[in-house]
Amino acid sequence: MQKGSNSTQFPLRICIVGAGLGGLAAALSLRRQGHQVEILETSQMKREIGAAITVQFNAMRVLEYLGYDPQNLQGVETFGTVRYSAVGGEGTTQPLLYKDPKERVSGLFTTGVPLEHTQACWTTLRSDLHDELRRLATEEEGSGPPAKLHLGTRVIECDPVEGVLKLKNGETREADLIIGADGIHSTIRTHVLGYEQKALPSGISTFRCLFNADKLDELPDMEWFTKGITGARIVLSPEERFHMLFLSPCRRGKIVNVVAHHTDDRDPDKHDWDQPATVEEVVEEFKTFHPRYLNFLEQGEQPILKWQLRALPLLPTWINGRTALLGDAAHATLPTLGQGASMAIEDAAAIGCLIPLGTQRADIPARLEAYQELRKSRGEYVNRASLEQAVQPAKRGLYGRSEEQQTFLMGYDAVQSAQKYFQEHFC
Repeated sequence: MQKGSNSTQFPLRICIVGAGLGGLAAALSLRRQGHQVEILETSQMKREIGAAITVQFNAMRVLEYLGYDPQNLQGVETFGTVRYSAVGGEGTTQPLLYKDPKERVSGLFTTGVPLEHTQACWTTLRSDLHDELRRLATEEEGSGPPAKLHLGTRVIECDPVEGVLKLKNGETREADLIIGADGIHSTIRTHVLGYEQKALPSGISTFRCLFNADKLDELPDMEWFTKGITGARIVLSPEERFHMLFLSPCRRGKIVNVVAHHTDDRDPDKHDWDQPATVEEVVEEFKTFHPRYLNFLEQGEQPILKWQLRALPLLPTWINGRTALLGDAAHATLPTLGQGASMAIEDAAAIGCLIPLGTQRADIPARLEAYQELRKSRGEYVNRASLEQAVQPAKRGLYGRSEEQQTFLMGYDAVQSAQKYFQEHFC
């Protein structure tokens, strides 16, 4: 039994603002503890299938704990990357340097993998992971009461100490715990901090799009992408001015994901954070690249979006009263380590483990202090390292070369760490 608890265990009322990956993972984590969870989402979640993400070992551990079905991710196993110069030539294979002690095989959809590789991360579409987390959080089947998802519901004010949300339609929600998982533009963050903190421009923007992998069958000189180790292809300009392609198969190899980072000299405050783009714009930006890479970029399909890459500065706190920030609302960063979604999923696991059924309303501030102690330094490490590896030429690609950094991030078990902390401090 927890310190200070009684024998009666009542579920807490929990409101999660935001139904992205972090918000849904938090809803699932807290649902499994037996709590009553509501998710308030501004959008109607009508979207394109979106970009791909890499699910690394630290996130895989949490997803296994949360009871996901890996087949629903429709992923492609990733054993490393191959790096190319933008001017052409042979690539350099960089296998994953972190070795999972369990030596597990994820059993997804791989062909032609060298036998010496016994484990993998994987690449999946963000929307496929999102759909799986939504299913687990909201469907009737599963542990605990299903979370209730309210779409088209905008939160405009938050009293973080009392646990009260005011909605745009005039309604209010009272909760024992509020989680701000409302992303880089977080409303809840403003109320937790007491002031508005915007994400700051990095000077880099990114084109993102997808296309059908069948298109590659009609193109010459595509072995650089289709042969060799299973994983992304990275094409980097040798010039100091940053231009980098991150190209990866997903959706069981049927779709190709294109991410094209580049230095952006525009005044970031005079342009939208994201805006439509054309294939011609992408090719023009990367016109100094070898023709085989330009042929690849020409296959892009609409929608093509150009995103400003921005990162939050380090925040003085993630918590206030009975309210906590999670995921991008707390530590939005650049994608250079591929750990943004993984950090949100880790956050969700930790907060669920620290607030089991039987937690009292009065216990919440102390549990959130524990959450911050467990998560803040790690989230900030990824935030800073991701930014450095984008804007400092000497550090570009460091994560792929550093066994120490991969082990620090991928070797972490968020569930085990939070459970251990709970046993040591609250039992």
